Amino acid sequence: MTRASRTDGGTHTHTDTDPGRHAASGHRVPQPRLDRTGLPSWLDPVVRAVETVQPLQLSRFLPPENGSGRQSAVLILFGEGDRGPELLLMERAGSLRSHAGQPSFPGGALDPEDGDPQTDGPLRAALREAEEETGLDPRGVQLFGVLPKLYIPVSGFVVTPVLGWWREPSPVRVVDPNETARVFTVPVADLTDPAHRATTVHPSGHRGPAFLVESALVWGFTAGVIDRLLHYSGWERPWDRGKQVPLDWRS
Repeated sequence: MTRASRTDGGTHTHTDTDPGRHAASGHRVPQPRLDRTGLPSWLDPVVRAVETVQPLQLSRFLPPENGSGRQSAVLILFGEGDRGPELLLMERAGSLRSHAGQPSFPGGALDPEDGDPQTDGPLRAALREAEEETGLDPRGVQLFGVLPKLYIPVSGFVVTPVLGWWREPSPVRVVDPNETARVFTVPVADLTDPAHRATTVHPSGHRGPAFLVESALVWGFTAGVIDRLLHYSGWERPWDRGKQVPLDWRS
């Protein structure tokens, strides 16, 4: 269930701010930093996984050694809903040229004003893109970790996954229907439920994990990252890897 109407009246935040305001929303633009103080204890396994996981443990697709590829970032945002821990996802518009109709983390390419791709640029880009795509207030997000950079060969993106805790939830929605079809949250309990897990086989022959949740098939890059996070956090439950779901599963 999308928690689009969820709000929190608290004012405490773990992000510094600069004097600028986001042109689209009026929110103060956070000066991002990583902060692991005050996180809920159930996030401890995720924090430990972030500290120890190696690039090849996440994906066999790593950034080109020649430095090519477009720098980008995604926000892996953990919140706490009616059914416990949950993740924020969005479904891309079906009219897009790249990854049309796919559920994904909020995110996108770094802009020049985001800063250095090797330092805090991905942190700023992840928050900025999430705000632009879902309308969330970045002041309520506490960033606590960064995973190794990964690569999406089909689009040429070098992706930095940035992890955050939705300390002060704010309303989320589709900001631009031309880019986003819907915004929704998925309970971690559903992601770990073996009944919701399957394997997809791409026309190229590539096999990968998938999740059938919230009337969506989560596959590709997003499913791969979720799968590895569940595994290295110790949350994964045994599931039938022989169960296959076609990418056109709705037809």
